[in-house]
Amino acid sequence: MKSFLLSTVINAIALWLTTVMMPDNIRIIPEDQQSLGYVLTLTFVAIVFGFVNGTIGRVLRFLAFPLYILTLGLMALVVNALLLLFVAWLTQLFGFGYGLEVSGFWGGFWAAIVLSLISWILGMILRPSDKR
Repeated sequence: MKSFLLSTVINAIALWLTTVMMPDNIRIIPEDQQSLGYVLTLTFVAIVFGFVNGTIGRVLRFLAFPLYILTLGLMALVVNALLLLFVAWLTQLFGFGYGLEVSGFWGGFWAAIVLSLISWILGMILRPSDKR
């Protein structure tokens, strides 16, 4: 449970920082929310993102493994962009107008790169290291 909570917090902070850094490519909608509503929407998107990345993402990565080898790993960027677009569609569908909005494939592509880098950095900082 602690790992899920930490992962959700990391995803929410990374999503927020990505929306701040790339407002033309990715944004949380609606934009005129109060602070609590914005945080709850970010949390909702982070939970959906974690679920999609943990289930559908694993299946896609397994199926695309031969393409990963052929493209020397560049296919991972495409898969991450498609997952981000899927999360945006899901959150708008189930969030009743609240959620994530991505400007298109290339916006999702660049946002997925920034989101991955920020998540990696936050994970290095916030996750406890196992020194044995």
